[in-house]
Amino acid sequence: MSYTESIVQFDCAGESLLGIIAAPAKGQTAPIGVVIVVGGPQYRAGSHRMFTLLARSLAAAGYTALRFDYRGMGDSEGEPRDFESISQDIGAAVDALMAQSSKLKEAMLWGLCDGASAALLDVRSRPDARLTGLFLINPWVRSQAGLAKAHVKHYYGRRLMQAEFWSKLMQGKVGSHALVGLARNASMAWRSRPAAADQKGSFQELMVQGLLGFRGTVTLVLSERDLVAKEFIEQNKTDAQWRRAMQMPNLKRIDFAGADHIFSRAQDHNALVALTLRQLKQNAMAEVL
Repeated sequence: MSYTESIVQFDCAGESLLGIIAAPAKGQTAPIGVVIVVGGPQYRAGSHRMFTLLARSLAAAGYTALRFDYRGMGDSEGEPRDFESISQDIGAAVDALMAQSSKLKEAMLWGLCDGASAALLDVRSRPDARLTGLFLINPWVRSQAGLAKAHVKHYYGRRLMQAEFWSKLMQGKVGSHALVGLARNASMAWRSRPAAADQKGSFQELMVQGLLGFRGTVTLVLSERDLVAKEFIEQNKTDAQWRRAMQMPNLKRIDFAGADHIFSRAQDHNALVALTLRQLKQNAMAEVL
């Protein structure tokens, strides 16, 4: 085995958090490590053990990785909380990661869905010079209007272009609830903004502030077959702050053709791991230079 795994317990605001460290078994440890920020509600293994497999692959390639349960989740103490209130937990996890080896000099936050959103909220509220990279997969920016517009454009829009739909409609095989749903979503989409990023204090606004203020590398990954990713794309098109953020020179966007929200196909998961490793290698090389 080219990696080792160990349990680590660490403190966050007086409560005990549990994580799993995956570390290279031998050879040189890279100067950058990874904190995997889990989206909720789930614990450190992730869907289909996604985070477990990711951490082990990173460790086998020489990168120390920590996946952990934030307060109120899995085996960690505390009351349940959502992604908007785990910045302290992320900070404690970064401390725990860096304590694993004197060779570790910097860290990357790796998050999926609202784990990615939590990472952006964290760098806004808790600046940390040790954080030199963000790896964000299908960030969560949901609002009622944004969801409605994504449904109209990416689901109903596709259905309206299919001959099968019109054939069923003419034969009375399209239920009234489907037509009512289309009308309701269309009305909400075009009467409202896709998300509340223009409202002071909304989590979408705080996320984009975190992104705009971050000076490290940012890798943004969006899945083709994912409604959350499509909502994020619509957000970028209609909000000036998000459009500006997408033009940042330190941000790289990758669209994954055929991938679903959690990269459940083996080939998609492996490609995502490879992309993560390439970004870590670039960051590590920049640190040496």
